[in-house]
Amino acid sequence: MFALDGGRAGSSVVPVMAGRGKLIAVVGDEDTVTGFLLGGVGELDKHRRPNFLVVEKDTGLTEIEEAFRGFLNRDDIGIILINQFVAEMIRHAIDAHTKSIPAVLEIPSKEHPYDASKDSILRRAKGMFTAEDLR
Repeated sequence: MFALDGGRAGSSVVPVMAGRGKLIAVVGDEDTVTGFLLGGVGELDKHRRPNFLVVEKDTGLTEIEEAFRGFLNRDDIGIILINQFVAEMIRHAIDAHTKSIPAVLEIPSKEHPYDASKDSILRRAKGMFTAEDLR
């Protein structure tokens, strides 16, 4: 994304997000993570830690929760995408996260359909409105 610096003499096109970009982290099954990696989401930070975790059938809950909390504490991550079935495994950690950044978004997987009633963001949003507001 680019913007002009006001059209003054000698103005130029400058990147709007220069130096302020944040990464997307992904926690999910192999197909989901691979898709995002092929889309260019994968990165390593200066300590060579990846911004993704592939959850397999033998991945422990402790490992998933540690990776999630690690993503929450990284300054370079702005959004965490997590398969909803994985989010259910660590629901207590997701519900405890109340900050807006990084945003935690639950997404479907090929094997597990999305259930809006389980999505923490949608539940919080519904709590902000009365039944009359939704008419």
